[in-house]
Amino acid sequence: MSTEPRTITLRTADHGDVTLTCPAWCSGHPDHRPDSYRADILHAGEDVALVFRGHDIGDASLVQSPYAELPGGGLGVSVSLLRRTLDPGELYDFAATLDTHADRLRDLADQLGVLLAGGESR
Repeated sequence: MSTEPRTITLRTADHGDVTLTCPAWCSGHPDHRPDSYRADILHAGEDVALVFRGHDIGDASLVQSPYAELPGGGLGVSVSLLRRTLDPGELYDFAATLDTHADRLRDLADQLGVLLAGGESR
């Protein structure tokens, strides 16, 4: 991966073409729509898959909304989880799986802390 800053120009409904620098961890903007607003621009890192019994239960990734008026400059971690009904045994297994994923989420928290402190992330 190049260490040179990457810039991208995205069309928006309210500000026309917006040119911005992508953070090193940004995996691109394939879902950007030109009819969206500048505040909706979202940098997203690679997804960390959260898996339970071979089923994808969700994912987590670093995200930043550089033009949204949010705390921390819009930098955070987006987390999604599966919605499904479990019996008691499955629920215990799910809890154990979440313990494993908690370590991965703590790694993302560490990475986010470095970024918020002004450091460079891997």
